[in-house]
Amino acid sequence: MSGKNLCMTIVLFLAANIQAQEGFLRPVHTYSIVARDSVTGEMGVAVQSHWFSVGSVVTWAEAGVGAVATQSFVEVSYGPLGLELMKAGKTALEALSALLKADPNPNVRQVAMVDKHGNVAVHTGANCIEAAGHHLGKQYTTQANLMEKDTVWDAMAKAYETTSGDLINRLMASLEAAEQEGGDIRGMQSAAILVVPGTSQGAPWREKVIELRVEDHPRPLEELKRLIRVHRAYEHMNKGDELLAENDMEGALMEYSKASELCPENVEIIYWQAVTMVGAGDVEKALPLFRKVFEKDPNWVELTRRLPASGLLPDDPDLVQKIISVAR
Repeated sequence: MSGKNLCMTIVLFLAANIQAQEGFLRPVHTYSIVARDSVTGEMGVAVQSHWFSVGSVVTWAEAGVGAVATQSFVEVSYGPLGLELMKAGKTALEALSALLKADPNPNVRQVAMVDKHGNVAVHTGANCIEAAGHHLGKQYTTQANLMEKDTVWDAMAKAYETTSGDLINRLMASLEAAEQEGGDIRGMQSAAILVVPGTSQGAPWREKVIELRVEDHPRPLEELKRLIRVHRAYEHMNKGDELLAENDMEGALMEYSKASELCPENVEIIYWQAVTMVGAGDVEKALPLFRKVFEKDPNWVELTRRLPASGLLPDDPDLVQKIISVAR
């Protein structure tokens, strides 16, 4: 199917879908940001709202294609259809314009898109609940509706532009700036972040840099930030596992140590760091770590007994007994 025909098919589908749901509106009022990192090419969307499970409705992204936020009185299909149009070669502006043209209720929509080339587009309908508006920046856009103040989207933009670090860090800073500016006039409930690579390797089901959702929480941004920290810790854990499989004990221990520094309260990270240290012959230094884990939960003692059969600890009964003897 040609790009032009695909575009027409998608637009007709949207029109039919909206007509079928006439009278049904999801009032997902919120603030969000879509952006592309000009250095890595990563694209992402982040959002917070006083609405349950906002991430399941607002956030859409696909590696090598783009990212979409669809909010206010939400038409969810803007997300997947916007991505399909951009995948077919449309810019963010062309994709958004086509979908708005087919929508009989564009005045209640707020939608933002960024494509793989960094083109951005945003629409705030005239009937979005005040305070509503957006800021169009270079390879990013911030948008909000039903805010306490009309300064939210500009505050988000400033935070995004002035924060250092990777795209995840900058998106999170933008959300925090929105809340510091007053945020949603109704308060807080859920939040989400989704980041994908700038190029696809043909396996979209595993091409997500991060996808986290806080479905219902009194302080969703704090919880989202905590989950990002845990996510980064497990990235180091995964890297450690890869190095361990390559018999690079020194590299694996370094990665596990970084994970433990990020999440010192996570006993599983501590446990596997200790197991790796034993494999590297550093038993004495591993014992205090095992003791710390065993004090939290004695089930780790039983797990330790099972590891030699899987090759994760040496098949040495004396060694295993030495390890489990530190349990109190």
